[in-house]
Amino acid sequence: MIYFEKGSTETALSAEDLKNGLFEAFEKMGAKQKVLAIPPDYTRLPSRAGELTEFTWEYFGERLTDVLPALGTHTPMTMEQISHMFGKMPSDLIREHDWRNDVVTLGTVPAEFVEEVSEGAVNYSWPAQVNKILVEGNYDLILSIGQVVPHEVVGMANYNKNIFVGTGGAEGINKSHYIGAAYGMERMMGRADTPVRKIFNYASENFSNHLPIVYVQTVVGLNNDGKLQTYGLFIGDDFEVFDKAAKLSLEVNFEMVEKPITKAAVWLDPSEFKSTWLGNKSIYRTRMALADGAELIVLAPALKEFGEDPQIDALIRKYGYFGTPHTLKLVKENEDLQNNLGAAAHLIHGSSEGRFNITYCPGKGKENVTQQEIESVGFKYGDYDEVTAKYNPKKLKDGFNTLPDGEEIFYISNPAIGLWAYRERFEY
Repeated sequence: MIYFEKGSTETALSAEDLKNGLFEAFEKMGAKQKVLAIPPDYTRLPSRAGELTEFTWEYFGERLTDVLPALGTHTPMTMEQISHMFGKMPSDLIREHDWRNDVVTLGTVPAEFVEEVSEGAVNYSWPAQVNKILVEGNYDLILSIGQVVPHEVVGMANYNKNIFVGTGGAEGINKSHYIGAAYGMERMMGRADTPVRKIFNYASENFSNHLPIVYVQTVVGLNNDGKLQTYGLFIGDDFEVFDKAAKLSLEVNFEMVEKPITKAAVWLDPSEFKSTWLGNKSIYRTRMALADGAELIVLAPALKEFGEDPQIDALIRKYGYFGTPHTLKLVKENEDLQNNLGAAAHLIHGSSEGRFNITYCPGKGKENVTQQEIESVGFKYGDYDEVTAKYNPKKLKDGFNTLPDGEEIFYISNPAIGLWAYRERFEY
């Protein structure tokens, strides 16, 4: 059932619009006594989910008993991040998701189904895991709040991914990421109907339909002035609400460039991107727009690690980003990767497969990763000061830019809210 829907390529929703739409949906749902909100973490700050969670607290007051940021494998939020994202909402409502210890398995998607929908890419079963608080909390409303946007693992982010990955466990997260990588992320990005989504939908229909989950989903993108704009808000409890948001997101967040890009620069906002685990969105989201032999320059002033989790960080440092065949071989030969398929999937996602060059430019602080560390995982290193002197993010506009010397460069100010491709590399 859809409780509220508003959105188009011309829509611009203000904070007041979001609040009114949310409250209208709450009125239609009827009285609720105990509510859990599951927003994304700070890495999804542009989603407007922080404001929507704060509005939820304003509406329900003490009936909103818990807020569980959908961390997945990400680093827990700091008090500063919590305050910035959720405003006046009391910080003692926040619960920290422990993806290795705090989960229960609702059911298991059969290996036969997984093999069928992945077209033979993998042949294992998949556990539908969630944080135990969803099951044990006795809520009469669970609000999954977030943004629908193109995604490298599942095709389009949010909907039940926010539940099964955001609050999921190690096995479920690792296996789902690996399914997407083995199947091929370029076959999935920007699509709502993918093998991983079919698996999540199977789990929703068979294992979690007893949970009172309602999805609150935004569609956010850059407008013609280069400013963030909220194009849609969709609230409901089934696949239809996600499908509507996904269709709008494809119009808003997907850019088909007129020609292959030979040089691109991507800015990683220091408040959001501190690892290649997140920063490699610069690779995922641009790869279908880059020409063979192109150069991708990643401006990463706050880059201090590879993985947000110490174990994953160690695996990335050990094995690096050296392509699909190499990584698949490593998985067969190494138990540590077999036990962390999510890390293996990330190594595949972060490789150019030798098709284009990736130059990472970290800042020069004591916490930043070094040139040696960058090169050890398979990237080229660029001196941040030298590169930004030529490609200054303060002077570049999103899209194609022609520099004074005649050089052309494509600039992206936020890779997390878009997907770029040229027609020959993207099939509808």
